Amino acid sequence: MNGTGGSAIPYDQNEPADVDAQILRALEVIHDPWSQNLLRQKASQYLEEIKLDKEAPYHGFGLASTKAKPAVVRHFGLSLLDQAIRHRWAEYTLDQRTTLREWVLALSESVTADDPLYLRNKIAEIWVEVAKRSWVLEWMDMDELLVRLWNGSVVQKMLVLTILETLSEDIFGHEDAAAGLRGTDLNRAFVDIFTPATVLTEQFPSRETSINVRYGQEGWISRIGELTDWCTGEAQIDEPQRACAVKCLLTLKSAIGWIIPRALVDTRSVRRICRCLAAANLSVQLAAVDALYTLYNRSRFTEEDFKDLVCPLYGQDIIELLRRLYEWSVVDATNIDEEKYLLSKKFSEMIFNIGRLLEERPSLVAQNNDLGSFFDLLLSIVKNKSLHVSIPALHLWTKLLGSDEIGSSPAVIARIGDLLETCSHRMIRYEGLPENSSDPSIIFLNDDVDTMPERHAFLGNYSRFCNQIVETIVQKQPVDALYHILSQADHVLDHLYDGEPSFQPQTYSKTSVPLLRIDAQFSVIEAALKGCAKWLSTRGSSTDEREHDIMTSNLQDPLIKERVIQLAVGFATGPLKRNATFAFRVFEYTLDTRYPDDPACATYSDAVKDLHGFCLHQLQRLAMRFPDYLITIFDEVERRIDALRQSAVDEQTRVRYSSVLFIITHRATSVDEPPREARLESFLQPQVSQWQRNDLSHSLSSFEGFCELVGLGGIQHYVSVRSLHQVQEWSSHPLDEEGKLLQLHMQTALEAHAFHDPANWAQLRPELTHIVHRILTDRFWQVGISTGSRDEFYAKVGGTKTTLEGFASSVRATLRAVRETGYRILYYMSLLGDQFYGLEELPGPLARALFTDACALSTHQMAIMIEMIRPIIDNCPVAMRSHFLPPILAAMFQQLDRKASAEWDKSEQRNEGAAEGDTLADEMRDESILRQLTFTSVMVVVGLLDPQKTNPLGPITVREASSTEPSKSVPDSIRSFVLNTPEILKPVILFCTHALRMRDTRSCSFITRVLRSLVPEFDGPSPVAVDVREFISEEVLKACITSLHDSYFVDLQKDLAHLIASIVTTYGSKTETPRRILLSLPGMTSEKVDRAMHQLFKAQQNSRQQRAMVLDLLAGLRGVSISEQGKIAKPDTKKLRSTMQEQYMTVDAQSDGRKESSPDLAGIANMFG
Repeated sequence: MNGTGGSAIPYDQNEPADVDAQILRALEVIHDPWSQNLLRQKASQYLEEIKLDKEAPYHGFGLASTKAKPAVVRHFGLSLLDQAIRHRWAEYTLDQRTTLREWVLALSESVTADDPLYLRNKIAEIWVEVAKRSWVLEWMDMDELLVRLWNGSVVQKMLVLTILETLSEDIFGHEDAAAGLRGTDLNRAFVDIFTPATVLTEQFPSRETSINVRYGQEGWISRIGELTDWCTGEAQIDEPQRACAVKCLLTLKSAIGWIIPRALVDTRSVRRICRCLAAANLSVQLAAVDALYTLYNRSRFTEEDFKDLVCPLYGQDIIELLRRLYEWSVVDATNIDEEKYLLSKKFSEMIFNIGRLLEERPSLVAQNNDLGSFFDLLLSIVKNKSLHVSIPALHLWTKLLGSDEIGSSPAVIARIGDLLETCSHRMIRYEGLPENSSDPSIIFLNDDVDTMPERHAFLGNYSRFCNQIVETIVQKQPVDALYHILSQADHVLDHLYDGEPSFQPQTYSKTSVPLLRIDAQFSVIEAALKGCAKWLSTRGSSTDEREHDIMTSNLQDPLIKERVIQLAVGFATGPLKRNATFAFRVFEYTLDTRYPDDPACATYSDAVKDLHGFCLHQLQRLAMRFPDYLITIFDEVERRIDALRQSAVDEQTRVRYSSVLFIITHRATSVDEPPREARLESFLQPQVSQWQRNDLSHSLSSFEGFCELVGLGGIQHYVSVRSLHQVQEWSSHPLDEEGKLLQLHMQTALEAHAFHDPANWAQLRPELTHIVHRILTDRFWQVGISTGSRDEFYAKVGGTKTTLEGFASSVRATLRAVRETGYRILYYMSLLGDQFYGLEELPGPLARALFTDACALSTHQMAIMIEMIRPIIDNCPVAMRSHFLPPILAAMFQQLDRKASAEWDKSEQRNEGAAEGDTLADEMRDESILRQLTFTSVMVVVGLLDPQKTNPLGPITVREASSTEPSKSVPDSIRSFVLNTPEILKPVILFCTHALRMRDTRSCSFITRVLRSLVPEFDGPSPVAVDVREFISEEVLKACITSLHDSYFVDLQKDLAHLIASIVTTYGSKTETPRRILLSLPGMTSEKVDRAMHQLFKAQQNSRQQRAMVLDLLAGLRGVSISEQGKIAKPDTKKLRSTMQEQYMTVDAQSDGRKESSPDLAGIANMFG
């Protein structure tokens, strides 16, 4: 055949009627690179038609069983068998199914080493598909047939291992539809054939034995163990033995998570796997480590099983073996052996699991075990130059030190100094080191982490574990540890610039080596102070309150001075909180901190401004903690504060200085009420007078007046006259004098939102309205989203202050301050309780003010608004809910639904076009922010409708949301209130329905669980229940099926199927709507739908079986992953990150997800530009 087009069509009627020959010709056309596209398409169409032919299995067996045929032809034959078994099994008679099984057995028995691996794997896959459908029903001798194969060649043994491994994963590991349809039959049978008969009799003496599915007494766990011994019994392992050993370990790994632990004990499986660690083959060692990781990742062991399976790992011989394997696996950063490095990382994760079990049940570990050597091994892993190898062991140390029994044991105490030293060195901000650094940790980090957000998250988690360890050590040994740490700090301060150039404002950097040194050391001290505070809380008071003078005056770096003040305040409010004299020294030291500004050195100038603002905040903190002492010297304090207030360049700073005096007066307990009230009135009256001004009321009555009030009155004219729409790169376009003047004038919630709506910019020509969006689009830095470090972001923002971008930044900052101050004021008012929530005219106007123009906000700004408004909703007293919440919640969810739906539609449209470079980065960032808004909104829904939630309201955690199960509402709960208030219920359910289609798997997962909990609530006869039931039966069911069809949601198909099953089984007997929706789907018949609904009703106590039934019913409509579609190859498992590695790559790993109930905005503004 050649490329000139002379080939005949493979299924030409003039060709001989030999189907096998035509299939061969069609495959040749498809795989010939010179074939014409039209011929290739016709050949593909013919092969698809063959798959649908009733004789397809016959042809498939004929092709697959003929060894002389090319492998590609035999594989197509196997695919014909596979297609028939998967999709037409129920249509075959018993005789036909028996014939199919016999063909599969014949193919399995004919397997040889000459067959390509992919053919052998396909035969195993087909065996598994037959087993899931007929084993223990009409096929009772499968175990005997497997044993017969097992007694054959090594290749046939490996085929059996593949069958067992795949069956194990499909029955116990995956949400496999075919296995799920069988209920618990397959589970019981598989446990039966894997477990030794003696163990089954011992563990389950009264088990049902009338149906025998096993062959022989030993069970597969024993057979596999013996084969593992044979494969690794010699000093040198050849390739067949290596491949067989790895396959044995992989099969053991698949079963080791569910097998009866006593079976592992009786078959000495742990010892056998540990011997594989000493095998002279890296792939075998990797497989053994994976198997042990899976075993010790199990959550429950009986006391007897713990002693037999876990305790031996702490024995001297095993620890020595582990130590030698770890030391051998350590690699050099300048010459990374990827496989050995992978072994190091997996080894560390395995050790974490082993140590976690020790922390959970230390009393079961015998005294003669070698825990000292185990802790030495842990220390060695922590010290590994690779932070990724180190972090599991570091994490484990936080658990061990927190254990009363383990953390105080002599073996741990003896190693605390070494651990403290290591953690102190690792507290350096690695983000501040250049990516091309020769530091081995940075080299490894570059190899392990692909993106900057992941790098930030990982390093944040690493630093947090180091902090926890230092904190716990100081809590256990406060005096010795704290003063050792302080002496280290003194040494660093004395040698700050050793080997570095002297300080120069002109070359100032926020990532200089001296700053990184002091920052690391002070971070250690801050962690130590937390530990000291915990120690003091258990003792009541300290018997040793020696001062340590860190307040040096010769520091030229403003950021280092900031860290010194922060630390001094930490001492004053922590271990030395009873020492008022020291507190005043810190107060005075902070007051005296004044650095000359140098505008010519922009980075240095910004640091000076930051320092002065920080000092003000610390003065407020000290005023809150020591008001009774400061009131005794109030005149002196007032004189000093007044002097600084007079020199302040702006009103905001002057007000903040006054607030220090206000706090002292307000909190001091030794002042008589009349003079206190008079003094407080003198502070408050100027502020009250400003709010009572007629011109303020007039300014806030219109959009134009608001713009004039905040100094933005001339912005529309300036945008038009300066033709900003014609300037592409704002950050390089200098600002003219008029723009600078506008910036100086930029120094309440309804108009702040309205400003974002281009419709309100009446003075702009239509072609300029898009400039509104550009001006008001925030630049911000956030862990998990932004590229580059935080310092790089600040430098970029600071470098554009005198450009058009800086002008836009000033506009944004002005509006942001107005908005967020308004939110904060509302929150503080909500703390007044009934006096706030009971205001008769408040709810409607407040809802309009907050949400009328909310959709004009950016996605990020709206997410912040929802976070800030949520505590106001949570604080509403039960008695005031019906008055306050309906207009607020209704308006909020209407706008959330509108905003999120519109933004996801835009995202879908953008994704249809190709993007690259900066455009792609922007789109990825925008979608990430949109996911944040979606998740924030969904968590509000969870907080309102979680059936487990009781009064008082508070923030719901991700962990609590994950456990949401169908439940009737608790009387007087917020859930009950929402469900019985149609004004709120309608927009909430509408938002939930649309959220099922929003492409954020985490949010969609929570929404499916919330909706599943709502389904039983509306099975009654009330008009509202009927309306909601019909809506869920139609709209929610349609949304579920649509998402089920979308390959993006492939990982959520289990959740979606569960929700569909809940709707059908709960409402199917009350309304025809679910049946009608299912019948409207392509390929559905009344018989098929009715049979599925009947099965669903019968299986109401088995949710997994119900999910499998839904997935089976909708099998032709379900989306599949890209790898299943064959568009990309499945990823190399060696390059995939483990679950633990992924966990350390997320922000705040191991966090319980709790949030502060109060919206503290301090410092938020600094994160934006």
